[in-house]
This record gives sequence, C-alpha cells and structure tokens, in this order.
Amino acid sequence: MKRTTGQDRSITRHWRPATQAVRGGTARSEWGETSEALFLNSGYSYDNAEAAAARFAGTETGMTYSRLQNPTVEMLEQRIALLDGAEAARCMASGMAAMTAALLCQLSQGDHIVAARTMFGSCRWLTDTLLPRFGVGVTIVDGPDTQAWADAVRPETRLFFFETPANPTLDIVDLAAVCGIARERGLLSVVDNAFATAALQRPIDFGADIVAYSATKMMDGQGRVLAGAVCGSEDFIENTLLPFTRNTGPTLSAFNAWVVLKGLETLELRVARQSENALAVATFLEGRVPGVLYPGLTSHPQHALAMRQMRLGGTVMAVRLDGGRAQAHGLLNALGLIDISNNLGDTRSLMTHPCSTTHSGLAADVREAMGIGEGMLRLHVGLEDPQDLIDDLDQALRAVGL
Repeated sequence: MKRTTGQDRSITRHWRPATQAVRGGTARSEWGETSEALFLNSGYSYDNAEAAAARFAGTETGMTYSRLQNPTVEMLEQRIALLDGAEAARCMASGMAAMTAALLCQLSQGDHIVAARTMFGSCRWLTDTLLPRFGVGVTIVDGPDTQAWADAVRPETRLFFFETPANPTLDIVDLAAVCGIARERGLLSVVDNAFATAALQRPIDFGADIVAYSATKMMDGQGRVLAGAVCGSEDFIENTLLPFTRNTGPTLSAFNAWVVLKGLETLELRVARQSENALAVATFLEGRVPGVLYPGLTSHPQHALAMRQMRLGGTVMAVRLDGGRAQAHGLLNALGLIDISNNLGDTRSLMTHPCSTTHSGLAADVREAMGIGEGMLRLHVGLEDPQDLIDDLDQALRAVGL
C-alpha cells in the first residue's frame, strides 16, 4: 500500500530527533494548518470508477478506507518510523494489538519462536497460551543469558521475541548480541521497546528487525489514549504486516493518533526529566528497602550494559519488600501523592503490585520463575518534584515498618 501523505524522507531522515518529534511526517491540507489536522472519516470518494479501481489495485496513490489508511494516522506512522530509524511503521489500536500482529503476521503452524521469560503479562499469554493453541512452538529462555538464545534455536525457529528493559523486573537483554545471533541464523528479532522508547534506546541501531510499542505509555505520556505501533523494513511492513492488519482490523482511531502526535512533540523532554526524577527516587529507596531494580543505579546487575544501550535509566523501577503481599498492599494504601495504577508512562507517578494486577493472570510458579514475588512493587516516576515523591514514599514506608 503506497504512502499518500508526509514529507520527502530523503530530507526528514537527516533531521535530528528533536526536530523529527515535532515535524516528522507532517502533511498539510490546502488550508495550511500548522498543527496536524484531525481527519474523522471512515471512507473516501473517487472522481470516477476507474480511479477507485486503480487505488485498490495499488497503481494510483490515494486512500480507500480508514481501516487501511487515514491521513492523521499516516502522519503518526511516519513520525514514529523516523524516530526509530526504521523504514516504515504501522500503528494499531493498542500495544497488545501491535505485539499480537507483529507475531501472528509471520507465524504459521509448525513454526517455533524463542522468547524471553520476563515480559508483560499479556505478552506471556501470547507465548504461553495463544501461539501454542495454533501449533506454534515456544521456548522460554532467561533473557539476559545470551547463550541461552543460541542454544534454543531449532530448524523450525522463525524469530526471537523479547522486551528490554523487561516489565516489571527491569531485566536487560543484550540487544547487539541477541539480535546478532538471530541474524546469523536467518531469524527475525522482535523487540518490545515500550519502557525506553526511541528517546532512550533505538533497537534497530543494535540490529533488531522489528520494534513494537505500546504507544499508550511514554509516547502519549499523559494517560489519555490507547495506541500501538510496529516498526520495521518497508518490505516487512507493507508485504507481511499490512496484509494481516488490513484483514483483521486492529485499527488505530484518528483521534488517538492525533493525541499521540501531540505527545511525541514532548517525548524527549519528558523522558529525560522523568528519568532524572526516577534516579533520585531510586537512590532514596535503595537505602530504605530490601531491594531496588533500576537500570540507572550502579547496583543494577546489568547497569553497564543498560548504559551502553540506553541514554538514561528510564522512568520505571521495581521495589522489593520482604513482607509479601500484605506489606506491599499496605505501602500502596499508605500513599498520598503517588497513584495506585497498573498503567505507566504518565506524567503522574504510578505504582502497582504486579502479582495482583499486571501479571495476575500468570500461574504463581511462572511469576516466581520470572522473579516476580508477592513483595514486588513497580513504580513509574512522573514529572512531579522528586522530593515530593520521596516524602510520600518515606511516610508510606514508615507506615509499613520500614
């Protein structure tokens, strides 16, 4: 499907990220609007029947139906592709729609994939439940163990699937090493980059083939809409992903695309400040709780690797308590400023108990193998004054005896 809007990529791809985040992919109507226009329509008309046939045949550029193309959505797709250093991108209704499509569009019965043990709970449902249901074999490995990826490859293996940093344990996968193993064996690597975004880490620069996002998180950044995206080569997006999405319909609404476009304009500024705030909060917590997992801390077991791959430590950390669910819930209930929420990426700080929320659908032994205990909390740090966050955490910790 030929692209119908946007700028000359030979020019825009040379822009620096801050410029791409504000202007990348912008297309203007005859009215010359400065902000991206919001096109709220489902269909398109044609000058004549021959033009309609030509558009469906792909011999004439133009739009046919908003399940396939929409000017506002295309602007977002082009902007995300520019920021990620990808040839193309396709946006979808949610992050999980993006993850599901990125896998199912290229897998068939009898295929096999290798996936990291620690991922978002719904991603583990894909690997543990959905794919096996359709005859796709899955081998789960410890993501940071590079050799485990190589050892798990079979003749029928098609791809590697992992998230780095991982949700919620902040495990770091060596992008260059694992993606290199995939390429050496003729496999594709699918990387969930939702925690870092292109503002902190571009997996394609390290050899990843496909990068998937929950744009609901940092890209929107203000807890407003659901959105997802998949980035990759033009050939993959147009010839493998698009036939799947055009016929299954995980379509992103134009309004949600417009909101995410506005979010991208401030993505780098927000992520940088929130990462600074997160480091301050993590440093405080490190002296108060049994354990803190945050890539920006030197105590993180993969700190050096994280800092080679990421500009900063990100906005999310895991906090370990020794008192199990009762103490974890007690701390959440004692918070006065930080919200209890299973979302992340917001300008507001949010905290959740993964065992009873985001990963509650997984069996206890699976959570244990992932390193997610009843005493673990996940904290996303927002744009508030970090000292206010520290004060709130301090009083909540004292309330549960810490």
